[in-house]
Amino acid sequence: MGSITRSFANNIGTSGILKAGAFNNASLNNVTALNASIALGNMVLISSQTASSSASISFTTGIDSTYKEYQFYFINIHPATDDVNFTFNMSTDSGSNYNVTKTTTYIVTYHNEGDTDTVLTYDTARDLAQSTSFAPISTAIGNGADECVSGYLQLFNPSSTTYVKHFLTNTNGYLSSNYSVNNYTAGYGNTTSAINAIQFKMSSGNIDDGTILMFGIK
Repeated sequence: MGSITRSFANNIGTSGILKAGAFNNASLNNVTALNASIALGNMVLISSQTASSSASISFTTGIDSTYKEYQFYFINIHPATDDVNFTFNMSTDSGSNYNVTKTTTYIVTYHNEGDTDTVLTYDTARDLAQSTSFAPISTAIGNGADECVSGYLQLFNPSSTTYVKHFLTNTNGYLSSNYSVNNYTAGYGNTTSAINAIQFKMSSGNIDDGTILMFGIK
């Protein structure tokens, strides 16, 4: 065993965790700030926005040819208005308009707190067929103090000028009628123009609270 390997091994405790002596802060003396883009393996955090009675949350920069996939994570999105949908749309003109034509599917599963009602179904009322409307991500979200929705959206190769723009979403929400609802939405933006902005909003009222993170995938 070499001296470097031996030194490293001696700093591993019986529980397999590195001891405090294994860390040397000297190399961090000149660090004054972290880069805005923080790499987490193959994921790079590009932007984070937190709502505060916001009409919408828009990402108008950072969606470009740098990455082939972008992921948006919704954390405790809480509506100001009861029984509303969380929705999104895309833009090809840097956010001047959010009106990309979309065709989508919408699958919903739910289970109530009383354990008396469950469902797994395709919801034809929520899908879109060549529509420029905002697409539902999660529906009937309650605005009670503990009610919210969380999940993610994946957007693939938005800068392509050859192909349509595919996306997938999965969310879990606390319905206004005390249900846990899990929604799966998928579809494509039917445009060969580059997507360079995306907006999230409620079907009615503001986003009272919650954070959305945007990651680029290497």
